[in-house]
Amino acid sequence: MTDVVLFDYWRSSASYRVRIALNLAGLTYHPVVVDLVNGGHRAPDHLARNPQGLVPVLDIDGIRLTQSLAIIDYLDETRELGLLPTDPAKRAAARALAHSIAVDIHPVCNLSVAKHATALSNGAGDMPGDWMRHFIRPGLLAFESLLGGFDQSPFCTGDTPGLADICLIPQLYNAHRWNVDLSDMPRLAAVEAICAEHSAFAAAHPDLHAPL
Repeated sequence: MTDVVLFDYWRSSASYRVRIALNLAGLTYHPVVVDLVNGGHRAPDHLARNPQGLVPVLDIDGIRLTQSLAIIDYLDETRELGLLPTDPAKRAAARALAHSIAVDIHPVCNLSVAKHATALSNGAGDMPGDWMRHFIRPGLLAFESLLGGFDQSPFCTGDTPGLADICLIPQLYNAHRWNVDLSDMPRLAAVEAICAEHSAFAAAHPDLHAPL
């Protein structure tokens, strides 16, 4: 039995990122579901794992890690995944591209944030859909523009999957879920298509991890 344990939730963007990275590393892991909808993240046993009450949490190499970007950095450094360019300037630009999603779009579209916004609005309009679309579409339009500074061949920043791809694909899943208009974002569509053909991304898709 594998000693790698991933505490995650099937629709969590952050968990989706880590599943992709684990697959890229060729690591077999044991998944443990933390049901965000039913409050599993607030249960004492999960708070003992992560006082923030967030997923994912990864047990690996005798240590416990939280925060998806930190987990992915660890996997990149210890399993030599090559997720970022070696040149410092290109590395910073690629990391900024990934962070434009993971640091700017994702936090305001987190389930708990969207639920709170819905409660404050008393369910006005199409909440939380309006909230999600308000932040996701402009953020992805900016990502589309930023991609113009990279040589897509065919992934976001090169000929192999990188950190930006790992962050983008889960956000595109959410965009489709909330009916965000992506028709004017051909670069994103091209990256999405090539990632869909990659086994590490395909095997991490939420539909394959949804509860039966």
